[in-house]
Parts: sequence; C-alpha cells; structure tokens
Amino acid sequence: WSIIYKLMDKSIAIQATNLSKKYRLGTIGMTSLREDLNRWWNRNKNETPKDGSNQAGIEHSRMINDHEFWALNDLNFQINKGKVVGLIGANGSGKSTLLKILSRITEPTKGNVKIRGKVASLLEVGTGFHPELTGRENIYINGAILGMSRREVDTKFDEIVEFAGVSDFIETPIKRYSSGMTVRLGFAVAAHLDPEILIVDEVLAVGDTAFQKKCIGKMQSIADLGRTIIFVSHQLAMIENLCSKCILMEKSKITGFDETKKIITKYNSSIFKNNESGLTERYDRKGNGVIRIIDYFILDDNR
Repeated sequence: WSIIYKLMDKSIAIQATNLSKKYRLGTIGMTSLREDLNRWWNRNKNETPKDGSNQAGIEHSRMINDHEFWALNDLNFQINKGKVVGLIGANGSGKSTLLKILSRITEPTKGNVKIRGKVASLLEVGTGFHPELTGRENIYINGAILGMSRREVDTKFDEIVEFAGVSDFIETPIKRYSSGMTVRLGFAVAAHLDPEILIVDEVLAVGDTAFQKKCIGKMQSIADLGRTIIFVSHQLAMIENLCSKCILMEKSKITGFDETKKIITKYNSSIFKNNESGLTERYDRKGNGVIRIIDYFILDDNR
C-alpha cells in the first residue's frame, strides 16, 4: 500500500490503467450445452460455426474468438477523492464487471487498478448473508466481511438496525426476510462502515420509495464528509440528483466521462439512435441465426 500511496496523488481515490477483462461464453451461462459442444468441435477443426452461434448475441467487435469476448476493453480513468460518480449504460455494457474489479472480487485480465482508501461495496442483494442465521448474526458476519471489528459493529449496531427498519425481525432468520428487507439490511451495514469509497450497484431499486430517499440522504451525507461514491443505476433521475460526474459505458468501453447532465443527454441520444437503426444492422440477436428477421411492417384492414 505504501508504494501505491507514493504513485498516486492524494486527491485521486481510484485510478484505472489499460483495464481489460475477458470471459469465456460457456462459463457465464450465456449458451446451451449444444452450442458449447458445437464451438468445441469447430475449434478443434480450426473452423468457425457458419450459423453465427459463436457470438451468442454478443457484439461482433467484442469477440476475441469464437468462445471468448471482452467484458471490459482498455479502460482508463481516474476518480478524485470526495466525488460522487454515476455509472450508466445498457445491460451488458460491462458496469457490474467493472464494479467487481474495483471491489477486488474479480481480477482483471490486463491492466491495473489503484485504490486509495477503505472500500465498501453493495453489489447484489444479500451478498454475504447466510439464510439460516438471524438478522443480528448476519450483521456481525457481514460487518466482518466488510472489514469491521466486532467492537465497531457493537457501537453501530443500533444505528444499523434503525436505518434498515427491521428491529421487529432482528432475531428472525434472513431466509424469512423479503428481498426489500434483505437489501435494506445489507445497505445499512455497508453505509455504516464509514468507508473512504462506497460502491453501490443497482440494488436500491428493490427498496420502497421512502427507503430510497433515506439511502440517497445517507450517501449524500457520506459524500459531504469527503468520501468517494460510485453509484450504478438505470434510474437516470436519481443519478442526476445525486452525482456530479457520470461515466457512460457502451459495449465494454467508456465512451464518456463528464458532467452528469451531458452524459445523460448523450446516453439518451445513443438509445434513440439505436432504436432508429434497421434490423439488418443489429448485432444483439439471440438464437443460431438460421432464421433472421430483417424487416417488419404493420397492415390494417385495407392492406
């Protein structure tokens, strides 16, 4: 860590250089056993399937070969300390993979990430929770996973329970919690870690409106203390209200990093442009490609 501190400016919380991550299609559940065997057979014969099934709906430019693709490709960025940064993009653009690398859950294939400070991440509902244990027990376990000592959890236990709003069910096993209760408890533990860097994926959508407002208030208070927040959401209004800067990801690359309003405008324009493109230009098709829809039109009773 001392080496990283010397390499980084004190005002920089996160710096990524030449960051790339590749995946095998068959290892992430995107294809059937038949398609996996088909690729294996053709790969041994040094051939590519003629039906296009090797892409499995992945953009052609992201494919490395017939069985691997880039989830992230040559990302370079830095986030200054104390900034609240939004991360937006279409499903499959690489947002969650980037957050997993920043949280040190996944190792990058190439490049490196330098992080200055304690990181708390909430990427999936109920991450680190054991369904058979009670809410109380899971608070201590999840706190330990996030780097809190037992004494720290003892000190903040009542605040965590009050924030999550599960005081009546704190001795109930997590498996009997609703998804909303689980995410409330998970966010409450992560938010009270007092991290220098808080990473939040699209999990607040599970909570109700009142809890979302409470979470936004908590994240804002964390930001006011000079902490760094990376927030992923498809709710653009929430991103605009909370984040001063925003990153736009498209097809494994960062295509914009600027003021939030400018990035949201660019994102909306790209969605409109994609909707205007013809069916023949689509690369996100499903299936084996034997039959392809290239156009459509609607007729009334007179035609």
